[in-house]
Amino acid sequence: MDLADFYRDLHQHPELSEAETRTAGLVAERLTALGYETTPGVGGTGVVGVLRNGDGPTALLRADMDALPVAEETGLPYASTARTTDAEGQEVPVMHACGHDVHVACLVGAAEALAADTAAWCGTAMLVFQPAEEVGTGAQAMVADGLFEQFGRPDVVLGQHVAPLPAGLIGLHPGVAFSAADGIRVTLFGRGAHGSRPETSVDPVVMAAATVLRLQGVVSREIAAKDTAVLTVGAMRAGVKSNIIPADAELLLSLRTFDPAVREAALAAIRRIVAAEAAASGAPKEPEIVLEESFPALVNDAAASERTRAALERALGAGRVVDPGVVTGSEDVGIFATAAGAPLVYWLLGGADPALFAGAGSASELERIAGGLPSNHSPFFAPVIEPTLPMGVTALVTAAREWMPAT
Repeated sequence: MDLADFYRDLHQHPELSEAETRTAGLVAERLTALGYETTPGVGGTGVVGVLRNGDGPTALLRADMDALPVAEETGLPYASTARTTDAEGQEVPVMHACGHDVHVACLVGAAEALAADTAAWCGTAMLVFQPAEEVGTGAQAMVADGLFEQFGRPDVVLGQHVAPLPAGLIGLHPGVAFSAADGIRVTLFGRGAHGSRPETSVDPVVMAAATVLRLQGVVSREIAAKDTAVLTVGAMRAGVKSNIIPADAELLLSLRTFDPAVREAALAAIRRIVAAEAAASGAPKEPEIVLEESFPALVNDAAASERTRAALERALGAGRVVDPGVVTGSEDVGIFATAAGAPLVYWLLGGADPALFAGAGSASELERIAGGLPSNHSPFFAPVIEPTLPMGVTALVTAAREWMPAT
């Protein structure tokens, strides 16, 4: 199976966080066939492949494997129709709406290229296929499972994330590059009643609706214009029938920040607003606010980023590596670098049809066009296979060889 077919197969068979068993099995099979020391089951469903090629530095190359509970609407011939039961027992559709299938395919392609030309580099290639990035637990789980005790500590951590930039471009920003992320579950308690007698209830649906509207003021009215925060209510759940006022309602929030002080201010505002709306509604019980997932901002090492950028530009050509600035998406790959005490270099891989950007003469024009395309997590997100996969493989191999030069 060539790399494009391997990618299509991954795309048609997505798996949710912490359930990436089929994907992990395919990865382990490919790595073993290439001669890598392959260890499955690290941090749950994680897979580590190690190729030792003489004395020299160790480069950790990482790809995440999990998909999302999204119903695909791309219309592709290899679109996912998968459905499964999630961790909460709900039947959900599954799609690689964030492009992790691209990440896995590119790292498998890089594994093949590194194994095929060992004369071009010297050292140890540590390939990490990580589970559960979408819930922010996978990197920490692999570290806690003894990743570096088992396989050694890398000298650099490298990786990439596909994005709606033109395929053929790489986006690399030194310093703080991706935001911190917090996932928050809010449970509001009311008093259930018949739909015809709301006066006997404390309606959690109205309480939740008022809370959602009030939360919109956190960023617009409590965070300074010079700072950055994004607060999204991604889910609101309450009730099962039109004539029953339920006893509780649930909100799922996503908070993105770059500055720890801004994060604390936003979290404090969320807690205050939720408590106040519950009190204003006469809730019989204080709301529950649970921080379910949290991982830090992604910080690219400045010197390592410049070294890697120069290598990528030499390999790909002038103008192929751009600075996209900071993005409000989040990633847990930095946990590997922090735990290892190694520099991190993490870049965006263009995955959109380059023809859509024809005539764009500036970075602002590129950004404007990209903003109109389906983004990561959209049911229409569909990276083009060519030249995305070859570019992703080349970027990983180039960066790895830069850090593991031939002697």
